[in-house]
Amino acid sequence: MDILIKSVKIVEKGSQYDGQELDILIEKGIIAKIDVDITAPEAVLVDLPQLTVSTGWCDMRTHGRNPGYESKEDFESLEAAAIAGGFTDVALLPNTKPIVQSKESVAYIKAMSSTSKINFWPIAAATHNCDGNDINELIDLKHAGAQAFSDGEVAVTNADTIVKIVQYLSQFNGIFINRAEEAKLNLFGQMHEGLVSNMLGLKGLPAISEEMAIARDLKIIEYLKEKNNKFHYHFSTVSTAAGVELIRDAKKRFSNITCDVAIHQLIYSENDLINFETNFKVNPPFRSVNDIENLWNGLEDGTIDAIVSDHCPQDPESKNIEFDLAEFGIIGLETLFSVLNTYNNKLRFNQLIDKITFSPRKILGLPIQSIKVGQEANLTLFDFTTNWVYEEAKIKSKSKNSPFIGKTMKGKVHGIIAKGEITYA
Repeated sequence: MDILIKSVKIVEKGSQYDGQELDILIEKGIIAKIDVDITAPEAVLVDLPQLTVSTGWCDMRTHGRNPGYESKEDFESLEAAAIAGGFTDVALLPNTKPIVQSKESVAYIKAMSSTSKINFWPIAAATHNCDGNDINELIDLKHAGAQAFSDGEVAVTNADTIVKIVQYLSQFNGIFINRAEEAKLNLFGQMHEGLVSNMLGLKGLPAISEEMAIARDLKIIEYLKEKNNKFHYHFSTVSTAAGVELIRDAKKRFSNITCDVAIHQLIYSENDLINFETNFKVNPPFRSVNDIENLWNGLEDGTIDAIVSDHCPQDPESKNIEFDLAEFGIIGLETLFSVLNTYNNKLRFNQLIDKITFSPRKILGLPIQSIKVGQEANLTLFDFTTNWVYEEAKIKSKSKNSPFIGKTMKGKVHGIIAKGEITYA
């Protein structure tokens, strides 16, 4: 399939084409020409007003649910949700049933990816059954195709285990992704610990839980750096001002640490839980207004490298119950860009797009895509200006647990080009 994109604005930080409005011709999945007034009578024509293109978006934190929890999400619905959100690449957490901790389970995800319109990248469990104790066969899992290692939604908190994981990963420059959480401090917690939690009578999830975990892990990194620096440590879903500051300072000393923030953490605060709406129940929880401001500052100055969806599908049985019994998590693949674009007041357009394209690819060690002649066409088509309403009836995910339903947002995804095909959102 040949594809001709007409009069499209290119957004790619550092590219010679950044900010220019040009035509792009794609032949057999490869970018063949970038110029003005290209003609290709046999090509599929893409000609939309105010159209913008970037390299394909990559989400490095998605709860795929398949296998084991297909009532919440399966590969077909996940693919549809990712495409609707503009993602060509999605990294899947290992918390399925069975857990992704064997060569066979990694192969299962890779097989699903091979028949999909997008790329699914397996993140394998760092410890057996994600229990935080016994380390899995990390080298074998890497050879099988695991892109990174993490216990996903469960934080590894045992310092000795963390040391051993990183030592093993140092043998092949592996990537360890860890939640910053001291789990026992968060035991039975429901929301951010503060004035609002006290007022609502809910057990809190204290900010110190994240801060202590980051401080501990940075000490471990410092200790291990003296022995071997061939590993990559990634802090996932940072949510506190103090956590951002700790990482900001550490980046002056270490080049092998990165971090991300979940999109919803940039928008909502503890104040939004006043009505006990379970779609606002996430972990890490929505923090204070001051924390939100510092998260945006961290994105602007480069402390926070990537923005993730933390797409966490939950069925009605898990959410339409009392707040303290409800499961944590919201869906986010379909709305990440529009939410980010609507509420952004800090990032330049190419900086915004960089947080969901180049940065997550670099962290995960994925092929770095670029919009230039001779490159594979892995692209997202969107605009920054269209206003639209996120309606429950149009959600592609099997689950509907989103606080953004009914919200008017600015900026819309039109589709993706990947694996030689164009797929509209």
